[in-house]
Amino acid sequence: MLITRLFKFSASHRYYDEARSPAENWALFGPCSYPNGHGHNYVLEVSVRGIVDPTTGMIINLKDLKTVVDQEVTQRYDHRHLNLDVDDFAGTQPTTEQVAVAIWQRLVAKMPIGELARIRLWENDDLYAEVSP
Repeated sequence: MLITRLFKFSASHRYYDEARSPAENWALFGPCSYPNGHGHNYVLEVSVRGIVDPTTGMIINLKDLKTVVDQEVTQRYDHRHLNLDVDDFAGTQPTTEQVAVAIWQRLVAKMPIGELARIRLWENDDLYAEVSP
């Protein structure tokens, strides 16, 4: 069985390759290369797989899941500029894909019970990246 909980955070980022000229960056990344970056209101789906405990009726206590996601993701990324404030993206573009991978890596070993089955990170209403084992 799976249970999924939604979390939200806001963050900004910029796509830019210092090895390229401004014109090359514009051709590759368009408005995402603006000097001050741009922001998103991300929605994170975290799905945990496990056996329903007969005593509690739960796979995982959602309060415990919220604590882990708050510590590993929300406090780290919310209202941050991902390029400047978060070392998870040193040497890479903080694309939706890369942010999803970083979140997966931060959460996979931290599940207090059950198994991290999937994360889906929505950057906007029509774009998400999904990571699963």
